[in-house]
Amino acid sequence: MENLHAPTVPSGPTSGLASTNGIQTTGLSFNQLQAKKDNIEAEIKALGSHGVDMNTRLLTPDGFPRADIDVAQIRTTRSRIIYLKNDHKALMSVIEKHIHEHFAQQAELGTNEPLPTAPNSADTPSLPTFITPEVLGLPFAKVNSVVDGSPADSAGLKAGDAIRNFGYVNVSNHNDLKRVAECVQGNEGRDVLVKVSRPSGGGRQTELWLTLKPRRDWGGRGLLGCHILPL
Repeated sequence: MENLHAPTVPSGPTSGLASTNGIQTTGLSFNQLQAKKDNIEAEIKALGSHGVDMNTRLLTPDGFPRADIDVAQIRTTRSRIIYLKNDHKALMSVIEKHIHEHFAQQAELGTNEPLPTAPNSADTPSLPTFITPEVLGLPFAKVNSVVDGSPADSAGLKAGDAIRNFGYVNVSNHNDLKRVAECVQGNEGRDVLVKVSRPSGGGRQTELWLTLKPRRDWGGRGLLGCHILPL
């Protein structure tokens, strides 16, 4: 089975030419280098605040992908974090070199001017951060009906919802919804994350994350209490 703990792409540079390890540093002042470092650190912190980290297990004890987390999105996030850490390491080397050169120059001139502090003025251009957007997979199924009081009803599923993800099942691997049945059977009594797109009027769609727990003791047929059709 594919190693789900590995990022989707290898670690490496994230930006273009004239750079150090992929991060643009040519011609930047000390303040701009500091601002760039702060931006990278802020993005790493933001990406690490989603309830998962680089050590979160992506497989169940019996070797199946977990259905209570978005495995694909976590792998993408981990890859981005690796990129950012590589850029941060390279940037710190440039900053350290800048500091050494500054004090070497001061020693040569016989002065003792401190390094400039990060400015707050509006005339200093801010450096952009690049937060990895969530990639929306194509819908592969549609909810045709939902039984009142069923697990599907309790989770908030509604008729007309287009399913983008059902646990680890998506448009590329659903196999005519057979993988959905497999996911339901293998996660009885466990939370399954379901990503749906719901019509909200005016031709717009609302993207929702729902938590569905398949179970038998709800008083009806099946583990879900809903009818799903492939698209």
